[in-house]
Amino acid sequence: MGRRPERCPGGGLMTPPELCIGVVGAGAVGQAVGATLILAGLCDQLLIASRVVEQAAALAADLDDMRSATGSPVVPYAVEVRRLWDCDAVVIAARAQFTNPRSSDIRMGGLHANARVIAGLARELSHYTGTVLMVTNPVDLMTRLFAEQSGCPRVFGIGSSLDTARYRHTLARLMNVPVDAVQGHVVGEHGDNAVVCASSTTVHGRPVTVPVEQIREELALRPGRINAGIGRTRSGPAGAVVSALRMSLGLADGLAELSTLYWGGYLGVPLRFSGGLPRPCMPPLDEDEQRQLHLARNKLRTAYQAVCDALSNCSPTVRNP
Repeated sequence: MGRRPERCPGGGLMTPPELCIGVVGAGAVGQAVGATLILAGLCDQLLIASRVVEQAAALAADLDDMRSATGSPVVPYAVEVRRLWDCDAVVIAARAQFTNPRSSDIRMGGLHANARVIAGLARELSHYTGTVLMVTNPVDLMTRLFAEQSGCPRVFGIGSSLDTARYRHTLARLMNVPVDAVQGHVVGEHGDNAVVCASSTTVHGRPVTVPVEQIREELALRPGRINAGIGRTRSGPAGAVVSALRMSLGLADGLAELSTLYWGGYLGVPLRFSGGLPRPCMPPLDEDEQRQLHLARNKLRTAYQAVCDALSNCSPTVRNP
């Protein structure tokens, strides 16, 4: 697809510059993101980096086979992380090796293990000027950690975008309407404390009574069912990544619920993208939704301070907020 062609002073179209996207992580989610980017034809070059060099090379070879079979214009390469400086955008789907003992709030289970990985990547990509999309969980905390430790100006997390897609799908099924008839958001934290914006949700443009508890139960149980069946959620995050890339790179205008700096921390917020530039547009919240957002912010703030303290004890190069 490439970037939108720019216009010459005389009004003709210039040849669009090559678009390059990097992916860090060659596990289940990295594989799904890479395959989706190949099929979407979103870029000209796809650079794959992993802490295991052989894994990145194997994924690049597999994606190259897909490119040949489908006629995709996207050419994949295995590279070291430092080569990602050449990219217009970098997707971080790296994950540490750890055992998650949690049965609830499971995304927080890898907090400290994943934080060490993300802090290391932040040092390697310090002051990178392109767009960074964070997929690694707990995504709101990892988005903030990468942004503050790297100094990169454009860092977004994709958690609330996936939550919103699941919300709209679930409500559409319960009300027996098409998904595109449902307009509504999930904001705040990606996880058990996500805020369902029921008070501003509409179906066919009209306010509706949302079965909030039933929706929240579905949002909480759905990832577990996917994990139990296939080991890891992958296609949903990949779809959210590609949608966010289209908007953040200025290939399409639109709305995406992404984790960004908001209200003193990083929270999922609806962002209106125009020409690649985001503008927060939080919907009106009722009293209970405001209370939930406040609780999510405080929880994330406490957890972030704890992880920064732990990282500071391990490495003097990690900066406290």
